[in-house]
Amino acid sequence: MDTSSPAVFVNAELLKMHVGKRVRTVLQVARNEGGVMIGQSTDGQQLTVKGGDPKGFPLSHYVEVIGIADGNQSIRAEICTDFGERFDAVSYNGLCQLANGKYKNLFL
Repeated sequence: MDTSSPAVFVNAELLKMHVGKRVRTVLQVARNEGGVMIGQSTDGQQLTVKGGDPKGFPLSHYVEVIGIADGNQSIRAEICTDFGERFDAVSYNGLCQLANGKYKNLFL
């Protein structure tokens, strides 16, 4: 496992705390528009992803995005991975809370 450039687990709410840093999130694709993917974060808020994989991901699929937090609601993607149509967003959202809260020392 490469730990030289860790990515913090985030949802849309936590993204603003990590602007300029490498992050990891999962979103459900709502639409793809000219190289920009717009979707719903696991906490129900909208996120915009620029770059990453040039192919569009199917609508309603969950996609993991690793990249640099560009702003409060935007990520410049390095890697995008299709997780399919079924994903436990509630559990992932809980993981994000743990990774940024009391137990953040357990995560990279």
